[in-house]
Amino acid sequence: MVYPFSSIEDFKVDLTQEHELLRGVIREFSEEVLAKHVERGEAERDVPREVKEKAKEIGVYGLYVPPELGGQGGDYLSLLVASEEISRVWPSFGTFLLIDWMFMYAVTRFASEELKKEFVPPVASGEKVAAFATTEPSAGSDVAGIKSTAKKLGDGYLLNGRKIFITNGDVADFYLVTARTSPPEPNARWKGISMFLVERDDVKVVSRIDTTGLKASHTGEIELSDVKVPAERLVGEEGKGFMYAVSSFDFARTIVASQAIGIGQGALERMLSYSLQRTAFERKLADFQLVQTKIAESIADLETARLATYWAGTLFKEGKEKEFVVASSLAKFVSTEAAERIVLRAIGVHGGYGVTTSTGLERMLRDLQILKTYEGTNDIQRVSLARFTLNKFLGYKTT
Repeated sequence: MVYPFSSIEDFKVDLTQEHELLRGVIREFSEEVLAKHVERGEAERDVPREVKEKAKEIGVYGLYVPPELGGQGGDYLSLLVASEEISRVWPSFGTFLLIDWMFMYAVTRFASEELKKEFVPPVASGEKVAAFATTEPSAGSDVAGIKSTAKKLGDGYLLNGRKIFITNGDVADFYLVTARTSPPEPNARWKGISMFLVERDDVKVVSRIDTTGLKASHTGEIELSDVKVPAERLVGEEGKGFMYAVSSFDFARTIVASQAIGIGQGALERMLSYSLQRTAFERKLADFQLVQTKIAESIADLETARLATYWAGTLFKEGKEKEFVVASSLAKFVSTEAAERIVLRAIGVHGGYGVTTSTGLERMLRDLQILKTYEGTNDIQRVSLARFTLNKFLGYKTT
């Protein structure tokens, strides 16, 4: 029984030696470049230019982009490997890359050849920064509830609206913006949404939002006021923007899961190191069975989450889109919550030091609250997984 999947062949992880070589390169970059900037970057709420320049040298921006568009031509699993290793050290930088990757995925898959050639290479090289502007003050998980409008005007569109919680929102050069080109239909609210490419000069940054975690990641609120967008900046077909946006969120969701795995890995390593260094009652902490239990449970959480995430990634790589959507929802809430448990155990093992800022554990805990929220909250992932199962296998369409 492989319910709710169609075949036992859907359960596999297709990692290769090439992925291991990539992991080594990214780990070296993370430990030698990222690590020394984390504390200052989080305090100053920004990723230093030096980090971004070094990332260019190893080609991490265009990792998934085809060579003909200036990228490295890596597969989806390569993104998961890179994201895990980067987030093990600095999740804020992992989020910066996540949005660039998500932008390039959407443009590469849905936009015209002209738009691909114009907008993908600069982001793939790291010269330009991208943002994905869908969330609104009254429409978060409910993407179909957006109020922004795009009215047809001659040979283009006039965009008006406000977007919030936009990662890279105050620093981006390019924005993918969703807006309504027609009113929602009674039983199909998602219809009538379109997607557009907008440049920096046409966007007003309202504010930068201070968040609990991912302090060096830029989260902004932006406004579009009578922005004239040429018809050729429409991505794909008019009225299909909802599907493009949802597909992009699906693409990003498993990468978020890999970010969580990186955080969990980092917390486990700190727990192990401290348990071997610290003594209590003339014994190393690692000699106490309670500590050993925390270590064992953390390893179980981490490897279960890792398997779920790379399994979902393999489904995407093999083009099994329906199965991937289900697996990505599962991987997202399993991995983020597993990582949270690992961090809490690590804090417990550290005792008093666990609640100081010097260990980095409290930052990990804060960062995870953002991971549990963006690209579809964990509660929404549970609902999506249940609805898919009820609908596909029992023929019951939930209200």
